[in-house]
Amino acid sequence: MSEQKSIKIIGGGLAGCEAALQLAKLDWLVDLYEMRPNKMTSAHQTPFLAELVCSNSLKSELLSTASGLLKEELRLLDCELLKIAENNKLPAGNALAVDRNAFASEVTDRINNNPNIKVIYQEVTTLDDDLTIIATGPLSSDWFIQSLLQIVGSEDLFFFDAIAPIISTESIDLDKVYYKARYDKGSADYLNCPFSKEEYQRFVEALIVSEKYIGKEFEREYFNDLRQSKDLKFYENCMPIEELARRGEDTLRYGVMRPVGLEDPASGKRPYAVLQLRIENKDRTAYNLVGCQTMMTQASQKNVFRLIPGLENAEFYRFGSIHRNTYLNSPHLLADDLTLKQKRSIYVAGQLSGVEGYVESIASGLLVSLIVGKKFFSLPEETIIGQLWRRLTNEENQPFVPINANYGLLPPMQEIIKGKQKKKELLAARSIKALKDFFGS
Repeated sequence: MSEQKSIKIIGGGLAGCEAALQLAKLDWLVDLYEMRPNKMTSAHQTPFLAELVCSNSLKSELLSTASGLLKEELRLLDCELLKIAENNKLPAGNALAVDRNAFASEVTDRINNNPNIKVIYQEVTTLDDDLTIIATGPLSSDWFIQSLLQIVGSEDLFFFDAIAPIISTESIDLDKVYYKARYDKGSADYLNCPFSKEEYQRFVEALIVSEKYIGKEFEREYFNDLRQSKDLKFYENCMPIEELARRGEDTLRYGVMRPVGLEDPASGKRPYAVLQLRIENKDRTAYNLVGCQTMMTQASQKNVFRLIPGLENAEFYRFGSIHRNTYLNSPHLLADDLTLKQKRSIYVAGQLSGVEGYVESIASGLLVSLIVGKKFFSLPEETIIGQLWRRLTNEENQPFVPINANYGLLPPMQEIIKGKQKKKELLAARSIKALKDFFGS
């Protein structure tokens, strides 16, 4: 009988937990290192593994969206965290939103109760020659990053990321807001805060003139340098709402606050703009302000977000905040099997590798674990997960920025398809077929 293989995983986020569960299924012994709760980050709130920091939404489940297609691919690959997410699903229309604490709690229980996984709650500050998966995420500790950079011999790349506030349901004026599904498709799971033109203009102006966060501790020097140069670097999908407001008065109402399909059911009229609130937990005691990632000070958040109709007396369970987000120049640093070229015993997964998004991070952890477990060393180019893999290892992909699932990653259809919706449906069908054929199912 052969001896069980063992591996070290550094980081108990989405990628690290998915990798641990997958390798445990393959009868590997896993030492999973997580520095929290002994050492907390600037954004985490709980001691749980796989805590969802920014939003509680894993985006759309529709196959006409790249996020929906990636989820279907993960189901075919027997993804563990996706099953747990579905166990803790909240009503959110066509999106997969979860009770974030219940989700993280179940992941933590699954990890702690797995006989093949040992959780070690301590910070890792040096890297040795052991077989290792690094999945420390965008908030990797300074000591760990310095140790990693000694190996790769290159400066790390980082930018700033922002998260949205969460408010108490009891503090919402339900006489001013309403439930509705956009275009009346799906269930009406979002609360909608309707703006008149005057209310919207006042809100935008307040965003622009609000007092902004000033970085502290390890973030201060870089943040202040960027602030002086007015060249703040944010990931576009997590752009602070006040930065969007600076781009023009109509930017928000043509974007995250677009009112089309959200007519007030009482009057039948379309508001000038709408801000949506998404359920935070199964008990519906809290809501997330959709699209309101922010770098405003807490005092400014109270003043500005209480200008939203229905939120005049909002009570904040969590204020929005800004934090550093770190990732590697992976196409330059990673080999085809997602190991560091300079140290082939070390694999990199999750957001540190340059994928952006919850589902993408889960996919990355699953991908690395299956490579380690020798389940496969290629995936069809027609799949989202296969293309994410290729983008992380193709040196032509420069300058490198974080990658999320999108249909632009996929090779074009051979035939000309009229209609965006039809084209996406055919691309999704092609991807699913390619993946099933690849595994002979």
